[in-house]
Amino acid sequence: MPTLAPLTDTAMPWAQAHATARAAAGPLPAIRVPVAEAAGQILAGPIRAAVTAPGFDTAAMDGYAVAGPGPWQVVGRVLAGRPAHPRPLRPGDAVEIATGARVPAGTGAVVPYEDCHRDGGTVSGARTARTHIRRAGEDAAPGDLLVPAGRPVTAAAVAAAAQVGVEEVLVRPRPGVGLLITGDEVVLRGRPGPGQVRDVFTPLVTAVTARAGGEVQASRRIGDDPDLLREAIDASPAAVLVVTGSSSAGAADHLRTVLHQRSATWHVDGVACRPGHPQTLARTPGGTWIVGLPGNPYAGLVAALTLLEPLLATLAGRRRQPLPVAPVTGEAATLPRAARVVPVETGPDGARIVPGARSASLRAAATADALAVLGPGWSPGGAAPLLHLP
Repeated sequence: MPTLAPLTDTAMPWAQAHATARAAAGPLPAIRVPVAEAAGQILAGPIRAAVTAPGFDTAAMDGYAVAGPGPWQVVGRVLAGRPAHPRPLRPGDAVEIATGARVPAGTGAVVPYEDCHRDGGTVSGARTARTHIRRAGEDAAPGDLLVPAGRPVTAAAVAAAAQVGVEEVLVRPRPGVGLLITGDEVVLRGRPGPGQVRDVFTPLVTAVTARAGGEVQASRRIGDDPDLLREAIDASPAAVLVVTGSSSAGAADHLRTVLHQRSATWHVDGVACRPGHPQTLARTPGGTWIVGLPGNPYAGLVAALTLLEPLLATLAGRRRQPLPVAPVTGEAATLPRAARVVPVETGPDGARIVPGARSASLRAAATADALAVLGPGWSPGGAAPLLHLP
């Protein structure tokens, strides 16, 4: 069994580290974007109607617009997008009408096709309490609140905004993320050769970033060289820079040294959890957030959900939500002063530990729904917070 590096004195309790990452930053400054490009972002200002909706009385069904009691004489036809009927209807008149078409003045109701019978130029049928007319302004008047600030822009919100004439909305931008994959042994594509390993962090960080509302803008691999790492950090334009595989204290781990040389402000310097202890959160004097992930894949996943996702969620303007908590069953070796993070399958009765989790392997996590954070006092059946997997 490999020897685990001891937890450092600066290691922060897991719950505190997760909360620190959520609270360390503030939302990015708002920007104005076309409403069609805003889906998935968080509103920094409300969406208010720009025009009346509907803009005119419109048919809600295919059928006949009628005036007065029946039977009615058909005096015309109106289709959606076509010119309106040239004169108001008089009692006894009917105009064949399509859904979405402008209702003629004087119309008392639209009688659907299925509720009437036509014989030549005469239509008969029974009017009901429903008029099947959408009146002008019944959905919105100019200035009406459609979606308040702080809410995500859903597909329905995009369509509704377009419906009331909104062209642009004020949103929090997606945080830009840069990814630095360190390690002389890492290859980005193809089958690894002797002594090499395949990059797993590009897809992992991309998925976590997307769920948190961010966007990976650049990804590159650099060798285990402190000068290369320093240059890459200094040159990164991203709001958040994720560095993988250089956050521990080994001979090839240079992130902590470089950040100290750059007088970075440390928010998290190690987390009291297994796996994933050597994870870091710092900010450079230039304002770049640095998230250091351990190089072992499962440990890196734990760290990404512990620090990266909550940081990005705050930058993206997302509301803070408490983590779900569920009873967890199965076997896991707890730690006296740290949390054990295990993959679990979730169900209606709680969560069950997926066996076989190891720091360097993602096999168990690949079949899991979430990670459970088991505190020192956990025992089978006890409750634990869950980190759902993207």
